[in-house]
Amino acid sequence: MQKFPMTASGLASLEEELRTLKAQERPAIIRAIAEARSHGDLSENAEYHAARERQSFVEGRIAELEEIISAAEVIDPASLSGDTVKFGATIHLIDEDTELEVCYQIVGMHEADIKQSRLSITSPLAKALIAKRVGDTVAVPAPGGDRSYEILKITYG
Repeated sequence: MQKFPMTASGLASLEEELRTLKAQERPAIIRAIAEARSHGDLSENAEYHAARERQSFVEGRIAELEEIISAAEVIDPASLSGDTVKFGATIHLIDEDTELEVCYQIVGMHEADIKQSRLSITSPLAKALIAKRVGDTVAVPAPGGDRSYEILKITYG
């Protein structure tokens, strides 16, 4: 079975989503299907079809979350150290073209959220950063052309 590296907070977030789907969404959908069935002919009942479609989505997501959670390998970034970039590191970078500073934490692919500066370990930028040190420059292919970043700082925890 493939293991998925993940932070403890990422795992907790997925477990909370799973609890919500099982405890709130699933019962609500069952009630919606029962209500729609009470309206009669199911072949032309839009509410029934929408509820069944939602049920299919929720059941699929529950199965997906259960698989991810069972294969999660929790790695605590606070227990890591070193002067090279690896999973869990928070990296401060400067874009060499725009001189803008950015900061990302490298996390598992199922907890990545670029809006929260959480970069997937499988992303091109994270792959380019792995094993690099402060002062190193990495080039990453981007739709508008290659982007170059210099590593300013690496922290764990």
